[in-house]
Amino acid sequence: MGDYKDHKTALVADVDCTAAGKPLCDSNGVQGFPTIKHGDPSNLEDYEGGRSYDDLKSFADENLKPVCGPANLDLCDDEKKAEIEKLQAMSSEDLDKAISEKEEDLAAAEKTFETEVEKLQKKYQSLMEEKDATIKAVKDSGLGLMKAVKSAAKDKGKDEL
Repeated sequence: MGDYKDHKTALVADVDCTAAGKPLCDSNGVQGFPTIKHGDPSNLEDYEGGRSYDDLKSFADENLKPVCGPANLDLCDDEKKAEIEKLQAMSSEDLDKAISEKEEDLAAAEKTFETEVEKLQKKYQSLMEEKDATIKAVKDSGLGLMKAVKSAAKDKGKDEL
């Protein structure tokens, strides 16, 4: 944080999600600690890189700079400018509705993921139980005794000194 203390366009901050910062953390999907987010303050993204000072410093040097957006149209290509202008022309209600629909899409994707992972967990548990039962049945059917007889027969064929 000290490296970016007086930076003109980048902010590196620490938020206590258990105290006054809880509403901010909740609105940005922070679920565990520590969590590192980056990007536009109104659209923060998860940081997935390394946690060493060098990793964080390298990421910050490469990524903490002004980016294309409503506040920096000069950094946008024509396509992105047109998209921003189209969104700016929408009423507040229509924009809220569009945002809500996109957030519902994200929630649906998360729900599908969780449901499918739960199915995989159940299948994994079932396969694990089946494997354990098969291993027990094979061992109970005399595998150990067979190995002992085989080993004894091999030892019997050796000449004693």
